[in-house]
Amino acid sequence: MTPDFQKQLQGYGLTTATILYRMPDHPRLLQTFVWQEYDVAPRFPILNKFLEFWQASLDGPVHSVTVAHAKLIKATEYRAVDGVFAIH
Repeated sequence: MTPDFQKQLQGYGLTTATILYRMPDHPRLLQTFVWQEYDVAPRFPILNKFLEFWQASLDGPVHSVTVAHAKLIKATEYRAVDGVFAIH
């Protein structure tokens, strides 16, 4: 069993954060950084730890963060179509 699958069984979901930050040399320009890790909604402790690291260690100040989160292990629906069961 992989560590990522173990995290999913413990309630973690795939979290993607799109971070807009200001360029240190040109503060009027915004740059995009995409971060992805397994984390727990709604508190997002791993993402918050990363953002704390960013603020303490990197020069580009964060402008905004957009977060998407999905649990990958969930119930699924099967339906018979023409006598064949398929996932829908």
